[in-house]
Amino acid sequence: MIVSENTLKWALSLYPPLLFQRIWVKKFHKGFMGVDVKISNSFLNRNYNGSIFGGTIYAATDPFYAILFDQLMQRKGYKCRVWLKSASIQYIKPGLSALYFTIKITEEMIAEAEAALNTEGKFVKAYPMELFNKKGELCATVMNEVYLRLKFPGEKQRVAI
Repeated sequence: MIVSENTLKWALSLYPPLLFQRIWVKKFHKGFMGVDVKISNSFLNRNYNGSIFGGTIYAATDPFYAILFDQLMQRKGYKCRVWLKSASIQYIKPGLSALYFTIKITEEMIAEAEAALNTEGKFVKAYPMELFNKKGELCATVMNEVYLRLKFPGEKQRVAI
């Protein structure tokens, strides 16, 4: 389903798995070329040590590359299945304050995905993410492997939200 940046921002910000973990979409960049996300440190997601629970950090990074690629490919006329195939995370410093991350999609990334879809029918690639605290200190790095494949004939659209 193609939606506007603002509609998806609010839908995801109010989506219970993100809302109750205090994961907030600050904004989707124009044309879904990126996203800015904030993870608040609250009693709902704080661990024994007072930092943001690692599972919350992991959950915050899970959907966004897939969502961005899905919206971008739909706008280019592709009918794809898009999801996160795998992820790995390295916790570098405790998230004692809010954490922030930005994802940016480049024209080269889109062209690479399109070329793979046009030749092989699928695209798989890992992309890095970095999460920073309020002071700008690196707290975690994540690698998300995105999987796109063309839909099979007759395959129905499914919407998770």
